[in-house]
Amino acid sequence: MSHRRAGTAEPASSDDAFLAHLGIKPELSRKMGAFGNFAISLSVICILAGGMSLFGFGLSHGGPAVMLGSWVVIGLLTLLVGLSLADVVSAYPTSGGPYFMADKLGGRRWGWVTGWLNLLGLLGAIAGIDYGAAAFAGAFVQMQWGVTPTAGTTMLIFGCILLVHGLLNSAGVRLVTVLNSISVWWQLGGVAVIVGALTIAPVQHQSPSFVFTHFHNDTGFSHPVYVALIGSLLAGYTFCGYDASAHVAEETTDAQTSAPRGIVRSIWVSWAAGFVLLAGLLFAMQDYAGTQNSATGVPPAQIFLDVLGASGAKALLLVVIVAMLFCGTAEVAAASRMVYAFSRSRALPGWQSWRIVNGRTRTPTRAVWFVIIVPFVLSLPALFSPAAYGAITAINAVGMIPAYGIPVFLALRKGATYQPGRWSLGRWRRPIGYAAVAYVAIITAVFCLPQSTPITAQSFNYAGLTLLAALLLAWATWITRGRRDYQITAAATAQPGEALLSESF
Repeated sequence: MSHRRAGTAEPASSDDAFLAHLGIKPELSRKMGAFGNFAISLSVICILAGGMSLFGFGLSHGGPAVMLGSWVVIGLLTLLVGLSLADVVSAYPTSGGPYFMADKLGGRRWGWVTGWLNLLGLLGAIAGIDYGAAAFAGAFVQMQWGVTPTAGTTMLIFGCILLVHGLLNSAGVRLVTVLNSISVWWQLGGVAVIVGALTIAPVQHQSPSFVFTHFHNDTGFSHPVYVALIGSLLAGYTFCGYDASAHVAEETTDAQTSAPRGIVRSIWVSWAAGFVLLAGLLFAMQDYAGTQNSATGVPPAQIFLDVLGASGAKALLLVVIVAMLFCGTAEVAAASRMVYAFSRSRALPGWQSWRIVNGRTRTPTRAVWFVIIVPFVLSLPALFSPAAYGAITAINAVGMIPAYGIPVFLALRKGATYQPGRWSLGRWRRPIGYAAVAYVAIITAVFCLPQSTPITAQSFNYAGLTLLAALLLAWATWITRGRRDYQITAAATAQPGEALLSESF
């Protein structure tokens, strides 16, 4: 569907030349290849994190029929968004990702709003991913030692995971690239191991009619179409984070082709592997209600227990936990580059600090610790209220998905004046782009719909409120300082006193 414009691959020095052409001073270490770029987005999507964490949600919101059916549909529509976004990334391969594209295509205010949506979405993603890993680790602890995790112990594990991710990312992009490359094979191999073990185990399996047609509704809503819409969010929440390939573009060789290809490949590989994983879990499920109400608090862990026993369940749970840890490492890398770029454009308070690049590793180390500390602080309400924590992490998808659609919309609005990069959809750009923008608008609205009834403080869907809060924050910061300070090519136009923005640790 996509094609490359005529020409040969450019050497690495040409990447920096093209970056300078966009008004950005090259500062980061360009040591990531095409596979590493693909690996970071695949690691962030992480079907073993999203598919597992939201499996219980899917069982209650439509059951197997909606889980698998919506995975096919949402995966296809996400691929259209990814193709369209990849086209724009090729034209603007910078760490800023969507906000830089939006600024160049629509102006400063578009860039500012897109940047805040993307940033808050990334911070919410880190909180969700690493807290989810902590919850799965708690389930493992319960299975291994019989210790029931509390909110306090989960928060402690969460903090330790964040600390490890901060240390790994501070070591430099080369280590992160190695970890992401391992993550690809761990995820795909993990899916094969999990599905294979659940398939060959000598237990009763569900019928194909159950797996592909059974509808189950615990939402309190009666209309099946509405239930299917909100049930599709299992896939909607999982297919996020592929903008990571854009955020590390300044560290990728031949970025105009490697970054867009990384986006597209990460989506279709996750799409295929995720379908296999969900189907394998559904075929192996022994007790629907027992899985939903598992004492572990993790429905897939109950399937592992029922099919493989305690030892097998713990082994597979470790596979999932390690995959989540890889996912968190990649998300921290992507988010830190976003913070670095946004600070380079003088958008964040204290931007002078967050844009500093470590002179030894050529990594934005301070930005790394920014995206470690902020999600931890934002997640502290989970100690007192799961609903409050849900309100914070809800910004993940509801912030990131619109940030993907805005640059695509603005590129379409440009019409014939839009100049694509070396990787382009060509004549397919407009039809695919319009379909992608329509999907982004619809799925964003679905993210904000009530997901269960009766609606209480605990069951309320806070996504709409967090999206509104994000937009109000963007507007307020624009009025108070953005329109005065924000400049997208600040790094290239730094004042003499700002020239030495690097440090050695």
